[in-house]
Amino acid sequence: MVGMHAFWWIFWIILVVSILFSGRGRSERRHDRGRETPHEVLRRRLANGEIKPEEYEQHKALLDQDTVPK
Repeated sequence: MVGMHAFWWIFWIILVVSILFSGRGRSERRHDRGRETPHEVLRRRLANGEIKPEEYEQHKALLDQDTVPK
């Protein structure tokens, strides 16, 4: 009887730990997506059809202007 009781404790501990680690991987992936550069965001918006090619060129020119050393 003691062996079965110990088995269930081990089972629940392993289950809780695996749930915690699986959630951690998802949050890291979401965090990585937040690290897009402004140029990547702009390209993605153009690809999704959120902005027109003319708008893309205007915004890209502004971004490139900010990155040029003075």
